Amino acid sequence: MLNESQILEQFSQGFDCSQVVLGACADKIGLDPETAKKVAACFGGGMWYGHECGAVTGALMAIGAKYGHSQPGDQQAKNQALAKMNAFREAFSARQGSCVCREILGYDLSDPEQMAKIQAEELLTTRCPKVVRDALEILEEIL
Repeated sequence: MLNESQILEQFSQGFDCSQVVLGACADKIGLDPETAKKVAACFGGGMWYGHECGAVTGALMAIGAKYGHSQPGDQQAKNQALAKMNAFREAFSARQGSCVCREILGYDLSDPEQMAKIQAEELLTTRCPKVVRDALEILEEIL
């Protein structure tokens, strides 16, 4: 599992929270890290609208890749994936107070004025690595 320094290093390379999470567990879900990062590329920062946290969407993609249903009528697999999803969301919300990016950061990064505050407070380099670490720790238990 990645530590906060390794997460921050990936951020400095231009990867977003969703990419770091899905990339970190790629081998456990049958994806190569490059494909995982491509799949998760548009989900960072709550899809850049401050919606569902990118660490959450990356984790849910991982859960879906491992446990999701792909055959019509496979209710057992669907139920298992939904149970894993709900367990992740519950544990993540317990740690972070929410699964929504703007609620976790306290600002909406899609608003330029609020994004300036996020940058001034260095939340992307101080708060977000902890958020990603929490997502990875929870995901480790679920996968």
